[in-house]
Amino acid sequence: MSYKEINIKRNEEYWERLDLVMERIREIEEEEAADVNARYRNWFIEISDKLQVLYKLLEASLAGKLEQISEADGERMNRRLFLDIHEDYEVSYGNPAFAVERLGAEYGQLLCALDAKIHSIYPFCMEGDIRYLCIYSELFVEIYNCFEEEEDLTEEEIRQIIYSFMHDYSEIFNEDAILRLIHPEYDYAGHIVMDSDLADLSYLYRYGLYVGKDEKESARYFATLPQEKIQAMADTFTEGYRIGFQTTGKDISLKSVAEIRYPVGFERMVQAAVRNFEKIGLQSVLKPYSISLNKQYTYDHKEDRALWLDKALVERGLEVNRTVWEKQKEAAPKYGGPAVIDIFGTPPFSPVQKKERVVCSDHQRELEVYERSEKSQLINRYIHGDERSFTIIAYPVPSIGEKYKEIFAETVRINTLDYELYRDMQQKLIDVLDTADRVHIKGANGNHTDLYVKIHPLSDPEKETAFENCVADVNIPVGEVFTTPVLDGTEGVLHVTQVYLEGFLFKNLELKFEEGQIVSYSCTNFDSEEENRKYIEDNILFHHKTLPMGEFAIGTNTTAYRMARTYDIADKMPILIAEKTGPHFAVGDTCYSYDEDHMTCNPDGKAIIARDNEISLLRKSDISKAYFNCHTDITISYDELGAITVIRADGSTEDIIKDGLFVVPGTEPLNEPLLEK
Repeated sequence: MSYKEINIKRNEEYWERLDLVMERIREIEEEEAADVNARYRNWFIEISDKLQVLYKLLEASLAGKLEQISEADGERMNRRLFLDIHEDYEVSYGNPAFAVERLGAEYGQLLCALDAKIHSIYPFCMEGDIRYLCIYSELFVEIYNCFEEEEDLTEEEIRQIIYSFMHDYSEIFNEDAILRLIHPEYDYAGHIVMDSDLADLSYLYRYGLYVGKDEKESARYFATLPQEKIQAMADTFTEGYRIGFQTTGKDISLKSVAEIRYPVGFERMVQAAVRNFEKIGLQSVLKPYSISLNKQYTYDHKEDRALWLDKALVERGLEVNRTVWEKQKEAAPKYGGPAVIDIFGTPPFSPVQKKERVVCSDHQRELEVYERSEKSQLINRYIHGDERSFTIIAYPVPSIGEKYKEIFAETVRINTLDYELYRDMQQKLIDVLDTADRVHIKGANGNHTDLYVKIHPLSDPEKETAFENCVADVNIPVGEVFTTPVLDGTEGVLHVTQVYLEGFLFKNLELKFEEGQIVSYSCTNFDSEEENRKYIEDNILFHHKTLPMGEFAIGTNTTAYRMARTYDIADKMPILIAEKTGPHFAVGDTCYSYDEDHMTCNPDGKAIIARDNEISLLRKSDISKAYFNCHTDITISYDELGAITVIRADGSTEDIIKDGLFVVPGTEPLNEPLLEK
């Protein structure tokens, strides 16, 4: 069954409702919301118009007309849909600061959040799924009716209407998210990628996602590349996925679905990847994302659900998820894991902290931590975490600057560096690291890191290792050795002068560890210490009171480091590459979360035994205490590194890196890019 057949079946019960509600919305616009207080009238007119535009797009989709639009028409349509959250954001009702100013503190946040929710249904309308437009239009009309009778209206009444909506339609929202993850039948994006003429960029506008400079120019650049280069890029990507199963001893033949997450504009590479996966028996579930979507808009709305979130709503969602996963228990284990194409080159983002932005209460943050934990456990129960794998690769986008094509070519080279050369040099590092009781990391050149990491002891050094020799399979490009630290004995200060984490820029980030856990933290992004702490709590701690150090690694990809310095793009490198350009430390879960008992070996045959820490071991008694469902890598670059020194149990020491250079015999080639001027 295709997505079109699925939508025809689902749409049947909503057509009459949609026709009725759209008739009412047309009346609202024609009347210019005359019965509503003038302060709110413009908001209702704007949303009425937006919903009618979506209805016309939905009709065009169902009639097959979207497949016939020109690039110019598609661009005009996309601009019309997203004008308010891009070019006009400062005077948009999607901007909480403007919404509160115009609509007042009582209703501004609620109506602003509803505006953002309507933006989120664009892809469903483009696909021809009428349910979302129907139910959100009904919600809009219900709220409009309340404002018509404004005399006794309260903020709580509007909040309760939205709460009931979110509760009642949890089944649609949550079930869709799960089914679209594990079933290739929901193949709207696949239809675009596999059936479109990718030389005609009109296809970009059929997703219902924002299409900006990076999407358009990426697609144009890909269109100029010879097919053999596209195929080589896809081969690197899909081979990483396949080898990930092979090197961990997992049977890929048990899987039939691979999820491809990709940026809009990269369709030629994705098309080749889909065909590669088909050759090894995997169907693809495609998940496109917009590169250029306004980051401030996304940040402003990341906690909107705080307006209606409570324990009952969380439990309702979890109840739906349990029911859906149980119904899908035959299909779920066939999901192999994500294959991700990441991007870099967009300007570093440090958000404006708006007092009008919705933020969660402490209680709601606790609820979200609980919800993430429960959802994660469900996923691992039904998809079987010890049987799935992943891969991730990154490429630059045009906004990186005028040398985009050069940087792109260099990135392709970095993604295909000599596997065996790095494997052998990294093994020499591991041979020294495996003798350690602790490792001392010391910063330099303005970096005041002074950190001790406790290493797992080896019972049988001839057969065991504490460090994984990470080459280019799941985690492309090549270049790191890593371990799970022992928490007791891991202590000190981690400092980076500047780092870019998950799209957010951090300045002078400092974390202090005691017994392997964060006990204090700071940065200098904002003038207020309170704002800086909250920035870290939101985007590194993810509302946990503390996090352990889940990983200690030494990146060895000095070629990537040199690229970043040559083109002055260190602040734009994705963590995927940045983590390979120096030692890095992950806070949160270990690299082996939910897969600790599946023993794997390095290329030399030694078993990697450092898979647990004192917290992850709690899974054996209470799994809810074992995982944090986050893992954030923080890298110190080589030019801020004084030394990495092994300290043995007998007190003897040996340097791994000294004054920013590798000093272990046999690793000299790693220094060549570091010594280039």
